[in-house]
Amino acid sequence: MTDAPDIDDPPADLGAEIARLRAEVAALTARAEAAEAAAEHDVLTPVLNRRGFVAAMTRTMAYCTRYKVPAVLLYLDLDGFKGVNDALGHAAGDAALVRVAELLLENVRATDAVGRLGGDEFAILLLNADMDAGKEKAAGLKAALEEAAFTYDGQPASLGGSFGVRAFAGQTDVETWLAEADAAMWVRKRGR
Repeated sequence: MTDAPDIDDPPADLGAEIARLRAEVAALTARAEAAEAAAEHDVLTPVLNRRGFVAAMTRTMAYCTRYKVPAVLLYLDLDGFKGVNDALGHAAGDAALVRVAELLLENVRATDAVGRLGGDEFAILLLNADMDAGKEKAAGLKAALEEAAFTYDGQPASLGGSFGVRAFAGQTDVETWLAEADAAMWVRKRGR
């Protein structure tokens, strides 16, 4: 008769196997959380990417609709950014984008959302803010950009931008609201 293992007396290495599996699950969970965070954050700058920003807009639009809370969207297109890339190189352009993102984050509330929509375009979503507050914030950010000292390898470069401001007015589509703010930005840019 063979000795069958006793079910009530597991092998000694079972505890080690359980510990190894728990560690593996914890590592996989951490990787999944990091991948999820990366899916909504810009790979270059410390702000949301377009996907993450659209998700924030969707939540904000639902909140504003339900609770009748104002919100305003600022759309920023950097002025002269191509010149930074052409004169100082793409690494300088990347550093400028990081600096702009940091500057935007430094000048908004923790409850506001900042995203890089692509290239040299950013957006800022202000909750509990009306059109006047949005215009005031855009003017302040424009001044902060112009006053920011940006140098790369000892070479100074000026940073500036054109802002479009559009209040939430019951838009039901994120892309519509973004397009309205983008159009407002182009009106300002062409007007200068």
